[in-house]
Amino acid sequence: MAMAEKRRANEMELVPAKKQKTGILAVSGNAGQVAGYAQGPERTSSLLSPIMLLTGHSGDIFSVRFHPEGQFLASTGFDRQILLWNTYGECENFAMMTGHTGAVMELCFSTDGDRLYTASTDKTLAIWDVTSGLRVRKLRGHSTFVNCVSSARRGPTLLCSGGDDSTVRIWDGRRKTPTSTLQTTYQVTAVAFNDTAEQVLSSGLDNEVKVWDLRKNAVLYRMKGHSDTVTGMALSPDGSYLLTNAMDNSLRIWDVRPFAPSERCLKILTGHQHNFEKNLLRCDWSPDGRKVTAGSSDRHVYIWDTTSRRILYKLPGHAGSVNDSRFHPNEPILASAASDKQIYLGEIE
Repeated sequence: MAMAEKRRANEMELVPAKKQKTGILAVSGNAGQVAGYAQGPERTSSLLSPIMLLTGHSGDIFSVRFHPEGQFLASTGFDRQILLWNTYGECENFAMMTGHTGAVMELCFSTDGDRLYTASTDKTLAIWDVTSGLRVRKLRGHSTFVNCVSSARRGPTLLCSGGDDSTVRIWDGRRKTPTSTLQTTYQVTAVAFNDTAEQVLSSGLDNEVKVWDLRKNAVLYRMKGHSDTVTGMALSPDGSYLLTNAMDNSLRIWDVRPFAPSERCLKILTGHQHNFEKNLLRCDWSPDGRKVTAGSSDRHVYIWDTTSRRILYKLPGHAGSVNDSRFHPNEPILASAASDKQIYLGEIE
């Protein structure tokens, strides 16, 4: 084609220039003008978008958990339904499990991820088969609302629960009745096993954390410091430290190793809020133990650095109290669930 036959470029035809190292994509026009737009921050995860919104619940969401392998997550709450969502792609809701007749207060996966455990205000716990979506066992024993449930890290069948009947109950998932019952004075709102499942940690309306020896079914020691109801607890990935969240608007990190000094409270983290709703706000550790997270009644999700105690992130978006927030097991992704019936998945770092 002869040079004269070439058609002229339109006045503002865009010719892509090379991507700049600063993240600005420069675009040059025929008139010598330069347009540009800032590229978004570099992606850190395999999420379809930096923030994903999951909707489908018809009531407040009280609990959310990632499957141990991270491919999907489970959520539950006031609508009594347990929903399973894909973590990646369009985050579709691919399963719904029903059977509880009261609000489901907390759920957790077994270590191998084959089972899902739920605690409900219908006075029961349930064990669900994750593959089939069917309830395989209903656990009766509590005489009123069950507030919390936790599974042991060793062995897929051991779990513990706490309720408004002021008891902590230990269950073998193969049996329908509790293997042991630990009696307390006040309602229990948070429970967890230690790393070896030889001890159970519990707390509630009496503000103190009790560490129970399961061989003696007796309190080994108590950790005092919170001045209001403890609403959530989580064991660190290495099993050495316990994170507790309380209505005194603080998170505390405790040393739960054997033979630790008597003053076991190592750090106090503040910034988030509990309000008149008195929701049981849970908490979680990042997989590397360097960060912790908790929801807040001020509609934000908080992430702290465990070393400096600084707030790293204060994440907006929810339109109601954020009741649970959880780190993904393998990627820098955070899930948050709130009373606005919504779940957010968001990239961090």
